[in-house]
Amino acid sequence: MRAREIIQGLSERMGQAIIGQEVVVERLLMGLLANGNLLVEGLPGLAKTRAIKELAKNLDAEFSRIQFTPDLLPSDITGTEVYYQSDGRGEFRYEPGPIFANIVLADEINRAPAKVQAALLEAMEERQVTVAGKTHLMAPLFMVMATQNPVEHEGTYPLPEAQLDRFLMHVQIAYSSVEDEARIIELVRGEEMAALGGASSATKPDAPRISQEAIFEARREIGDVHVSDAMSRYMADLVYATRTPEKFSEELDRWIDVGGSPRASIGLDRCGRTHAWLRGRDYLDPEDVRAIIHDVMRHRLMLSYEAHGEGVTPDHVIDAIVEQVALP
Repeated sequence: MRAREIIQGLSERMGQAIIGQEVVVERLLMGLLANGNLLVEGLPGLAKTRAIKELAKNLDAEFSRIQFTPDLLPSDITGTEVYYQSDGRGEFRYEPGPIFANIVLADEINRAPAKVQAALLEAMEERQVTVAGKTHLMAPLFMVMATQNPVEHEGTYPLPEAQLDRFLMHVQIAYSSVEDEARIIELVRGEEMAALGGASSATKPDAPRISQEAIFEARREIGDVHVSDAMSRYMADLVYATRTPEKFSEELDRWIDVGGSPRASIGLDRCGRTHAWLRGRDYLDPEDVRAIIHDVMRHRLMLSYEAHGEGVTPDHVIDAIVEQVALP
């Protein structure tokens, strides 16, 4: 079976269990295929945790969930060396932490202090962890999905810009429609009956898990998606506009303090090619870039106090940039 058909099947499976959050499902798959990490922001109960659990359930992969709290220590994430003694001899052995999994959920990441948040940095960026001077490599298939609540600020520690930049995408999710919420009620009721062995327990057997090799094959195909010189320049122009806003409009110059880093350009390319591949095309189109630019850029812009005072959001700024940067 072709890699795209396998991924489409995975998307359909997840869509049956994650109702009304198609954006979360697609962005989760994009992060997996683009070999990146996601920051997902949304109110409680919007299936953030359920989505990544559903992804891990359908993959031949190890899943780990870390609940971030103020008393968490870096070693609680990365692991530590433990002293073992037997037969009168002792030695230190490294005990890996929960970060050593294929799919890692960092739940409510902004509830832990900066030193704990920073413990994720090396793993996310370098795909390795260093403990007691020794480096331990992560698995080839490795992805972190961090969540945070956008309305709770008491007792939280905002992520610094340097760490935000490590996330490939910042996905914002909203409530489902009324129709979808009614379907969610029916779905959960059926799951509860199935767990109790009731009449609704006659469910289909679980489909076989998708191998990691299918993910790697999809990544190889995405790597072959053609990107023209004009498209490369278009993506660079979009990011460069955030660094030189005075060249485009007075409003942008007032709104933007710091623009996107080169990781923004790289993110547009990786996510754009993945979006094109998911749509069945072997070339990158401007519409692919426009479809994912908000998720790639919104956490990489630092807005001015004036912008915040006027109620301007990063998405407003990105909309203005997309309108003013010429298409290839």
